[in-house]
Amino acid sequence: MDKRDYYEVLGVDKSSSDADIKKAYRKLAKKYHPDANPDNKEAEIKFKEVTEAYEVLSDTDKRAAYDRYGHSAFDQMGGGAGGFGGGFGAEFDMNDIFGSVFGDIFGGGRQRQRGPMPGADIRQTIQISFEEAAFGCEKEITINTSETCSTCNGSKAKPGTSTTTCSKCGGSGQIRVTQRTILGAMQSVQTCDACHGQGKIIKEPCQACHGQGKIRTTKKVTITIPAGIDHGQTLRVSGKGEVGDVGAQNGDLLVTVSVKPHATFERRGNDVYMKMPISFAQAALGDELSIPTLDGSAKFSIQPGTATGSVFRLQGKGIPNIRNKKYRGDQYVEVFITVPKNLSEKQKTLLREFEAESGESGEGNEGTRKSWKNRFKK
Repeated sequence: MDKRDYYEVLGVDKSSSDADIKKAYRKLAKKYHPDANPDNKEAEIKFKEVTEAYEVLSDTDKRAAYDRYGHSAFDQMGGGAGGFGGGFGAEFDMNDIFGSVFGDIFGGGRQRQRGPMPGADIRQTIQISFEEAAFGCEKEITINTSETCSTCNGSKAKPGTSTTTCSKCGGSGQIRVTQRTILGAMQSVQTCDACHGQGKIIKEPCQACHGQGKIRTTKKVTITIPAGIDHGQTLRVSGKGEVGDVGAQNGDLLVTVSVKPHATFERRGNDVYMKMPISFAQAALGDELSIPTLDGSAKFSIQPGTATGSVFRLQGKGIPNIRNKKYRGDQYVEVFITVPKNLSEKQKTLLREFEAESGESGEGNEGTRKSWKNRFKK
């Protein structure tokens, strides 16, 4: 089968610049690369085709020869431009091409030159009470962290000595490694094994920190818990994490809040719910209740004939909004009637009289039961 025109393969025209050709190749290589299309023979063929086209059109001399003679310019190489029959002839920089091509696929991207390493974040959990979560508080916690070595000031070298630039990587902390594969000579960037990515060689490490530039320590940190924080939320305290290398920022302290359950209140969003017992007399006759809230006791009047399960709202007695503590949720109170036990004979007599009176008048519990029985029969 005749080969397709290289410009057609890459989707460019003959007047395209080197940058346009490289951009087109990256797009197609991303689409057809074997890593992105496992066990796809058609994609593998396409990848080889676009790579062959790029090998020619990215080389000034080869491109000029191709523009003049076409594919016949490379017939003597056997198997296409650069000798595809025995492996690709060009060297490809994996970091340059595939780093940007496949960054979108694998979430990576081109490796950057190594600089000062920022400090790591520290994660910790703190337990607070229901009221502390509602109204906020300050807490002191102890963390295990690191700080810059005071002996070498983070240089990692023994005082009075100096570091030297790594001769293997030239101070970059990275080296290029070329490997021969079925796709040709591929280059990748790796951490320098001589300086371990530091870019410098320390001949005499600091004895205090053993050449780490940091020492482990224990610190006490005071954190402010905002009003309205909920169980499981995390606070970020900037710069209170692990210390970074010289010239790099520290990590952060991430504190996850655990709120203890309350014996009376239950939180739902910014609202507070509770159940409150009342007596039969209070339910029947009505009463002014003293209801516990987060702010103390509050007075609330219930009407005569209040049924068990009735819910009342106390506006503005809930949890403050974490973004604006001027706004608060509400408190919902569900009442339930308690049934007395161990009645005296006098109490039993009075209840029997009440039951009889209720039955004769057709009102009260007996009347309700009769009405329910009639509806059930119908």
